[in-house]
Amino acid sequence: MPAVAQILISLVAVFHAYVLWFEMFAWETRGPKVFRNFPRDLFGPTKVLAANQGLYNGFLAAGLIWSLLHPNSAVGGQIATFFLICVTLAGLYGAVTASRKIAYVQALPAFLALLALHLM
Repeated sequence: MPAVAQILISLVAVFHAYVLWFEMFAWETRGPKVFRNFPRDLFGPTKVLAANQGLYNGFLAAGLIWSLLHPNSAVGGQIATFFLICVTLAGLYGAVTASRKIAYVQALPAFLALLALHLM
């Protein structure tokens, strides 16, 4: 696996690990500062939903970390491809349904990692 791809995959994994923490453990404290357009009174009632989303982000991070640690680089590349496609598609869906910013924060880095993985 090319070093550039490993670095980009690591960054995507770290981002999703951060989202896990944020959505599962800091939704009511940090959330209102990040999502200023979201009504403050809804952070409490949506805490369980956010935690569920955070867990899914954790699975994405775990899959990407697994791809980097797999002893067989070819298999690691296949695992990374699967999870990077998942992240890219989730980011594109979020960009269409929630905020265009998600395309740049989530989908683009995963897509660049995919390109690095397969073109280098």
